[in-house]
Amino acid sequence: MARRHSPSKTATSKKLPRQPPDRQGGRHGCNQPAGQTLAGRRLAPWEWLLLAALVGAVLLVYQPAWHGGFIWDDDAHVTRPELRSWQGLYRIWFELAATQQYYPLLHSAFWVEHKLWGDAVLGYHLVNILLHAAAAVMVALVLRRLAVPGAYLAAAIFALHPVQVESVAWITELKNTLSAVFYLGAMLVYLRFDQTRHRSWYACAMGLFVLGLLSKTVTATLPAALLVVFWWQRGRLSWRRDVVPLIPLFLLGVAAGQLTAWFERMMIELGGVQVRLTMVERCLVAGRAICFYLAKLFWPTNLIFLYPRWNVDQNVWWQYLFPAGVVLLSIAAWKLRRRWRGPLAGLLLFVGTLFPALGFHDLFPFLYSFVADHFQYLASLGVITLASAGAALLIERCGRWGRAGGYALCLTLLAVLGALSWRQSQMYVDVETLYRTTIDRNPQCWLACYNLGVALVGRGRFDEATAWFRRAVEIRPQYAEAHRNLGLALRMCGKTDEAIGHLQRAVAIRPDDAPARKSLGKALASRGRYEEAAVQYRQALRTNPADAELYYFLGSVLRAQGQTGPAIAQYQQALEIRPDYIDAYDGLGGLFADRGEFKEAIRCYRKSLRLRPDQPHILNNLAWLLATCPLAAVRDGAEATAHAQRAKQLWGDVPEVLDTLAAAYAEAGRFPDALATARRALELAQRQNNRASVDALKGRIALYEVGKPYCLAPPK
Repeated sequence: MARRHSPSKTATSKKLPRQPPDRQGGRHGCNQPAGQTLAGRRLAPWEWLLLAALVGAVLLVYQPAWHGGFIWDDDAHVTRPELRSWQGLYRIWFELAATQQYYPLLHSAFWVEHKLWGDAVLGYHLVNILLHAAAAVMVALVLRRLAVPGAYLAAAIFALHPVQVESVAWITELKNTLSAVFYLGAMLVYLRFDQTRHRSWYACAMGLFVLGLLSKTVTATLPAALLVVFWWQRGRLSWRRDVVPLIPLFLLGVAAGQLTAWFERMMIELGGVQVRLTMVERCLVAGRAICFYLAKLFWPTNLIFLYPRWNVDQNVWWQYLFPAGVVLLSIAAWKLRRRWRGPLAGLLLFVGTLFPALGFHDLFPFLYSFVADHFQYLASLGVITLASAGAALLIERCGRWGRAGGYALCLTLLAVLGALSWRQSQMYVDVETLYRTTIDRNPQCWLACYNLGVALVGRGRFDEATAWFRRAVEIRPQYAEAHRNLGLALRMCGKTDEAIGHLQRAVAIRPDDAPARKSLGKALASRGRYEEAAVQYRQALRTNPADAELYYFLGSVLRAQGQTGPAIAQYQQALEIRPDYIDAYDGLGGLFADRGEFKEAIRCYRKSLRLRPDQPHILNNLAWLLATCPLAAVRDGAEATAHAQRAKQLWGDVPEVLDTLAAAYAEAGRFPDALATARRALELAQRQNNRASVDALKGRIALYEVGKPYCLAPPK
């Protein structure tokens, strides 16, 4: 028989002693009784409804960006053609330089996405948006487990705040949303491990942490964030309980951070510009950046894609006000820690997560700006959580009507943030809108001017592009890429002489700029300045010896100078690098024909046609040789006619093609067709006032009239 409990032993008969605030959370931990009850149970139906509403709100707010096109470096992140195979996926994981940064999980995600929807942007945007919504849901779950008041308010602010738009609407920033899900997932699981001490939870947290590092290195701040959380909860840290289990995570994070720093240094070297800052100037940048990010969180106006780059000068007194303000804020939070640890914890989480982007080591974006909205995607949680917890505690202390008013204010705040995010996401509908908006808000942004010019060139609007490239070089005269692209755009507008000047300027600024030298060589060659063009091509080959086009262009200018043998060597070198280089086969065929090596010429033309059958100029060249070759064993009137007819079908009534077709008809014995076709070619040549073609056609017509095919002179 079961023993009955004595009434004196029940919980209602004797009041349990109250634990000290540091043990139960209380005012130091910024917890509230309602939060404690939520942390220990499953989600209630109303909580599921709140989370579903949050996901729906995120989808709605980002609707303007659903169909936004690729911008800036999206094409470097969306899987490039050479990485779209299974071998490419292997390279993503096991070849460090295969991608822009070594984030193999991120690029594997892009690889899978490209397999699913190719270059259709909707899929990429929806994945980013849904990952952001998932991150917001996980924010709510993490804060709920920690019994932080205002957990759902913090999650909603994180989800709807306009400062997050850059991370969500920009396809490249899948690295932010994906790594955030792993970061928050690892934190949630590690908190479970901290409670249960089961090794399976630790292994799971470690796995999620590694996946986060393979998506973006900012995940490396997780161990430090967990230590801040444990200090906030308990008031002190235990070496054995709190620090030792996190040491492997710290080591992994440091290794990942060093690898990313190496990539950033390499990118900066490729950019041709160095970020030269003294330690004092780096502290000035860090202090100002912290103040900047705080200001954008509390007053999110004038958010732009590219912010102005500050002129940092350690001799200007007012620039010290920013780090001084951060120091004073930190002192205030430290002094307050005995009454409420929340402000110091929030500040530590904010600054600690931001630390990799504060300027103490160089990042490639520092070449054009020291700050960017996407840098504070995760870091913003420290401030958002602190503000939401403070608001929730304040509301709970109010009376009935005060609480109702507080809830109304919170809903109003979320509505305003959602509206601002919806408007901000409209910037990302296309690349032209993005850069024009950026220039409107930051008129001295040379990079936006340059990128807008590149976008306009891609759309064939060369006149408009030249205006923006000119503006870029006016703002930044030493911008080699802008001079180079201005030269290219001017060439497309027929202003070759002016283009040569800007291309020479680009080469003077960056002598190792092989693309600029290649463009300069082409511009010089188009003006008949073959020797100068050859010099540029040879200089470019010293920097980039694996560029098949450079060998081809060098071969072309050597051919124009009558140096047939060296030209053939250059074309052959181009084909060794690119065996499928059609233009090189075409050029090689012409050179062999010039030397009377007709069999070799025909072989080159046929190989080119096997690679791409519908090339009218190759068809025409091959047909001409088959119809007019002085070697009787090589001539073939039927094949020549077939090729010439196909060239005419593709190219239309062009005198050169009609001349070839007439010669093919004559070789096939179809002299009436040859005469009619040649006379049509003569008529067109006379309309074009092409004296050389007219004289040549008259001579060939005379042959066709007496029943003789035209034949080239025999080789010497």
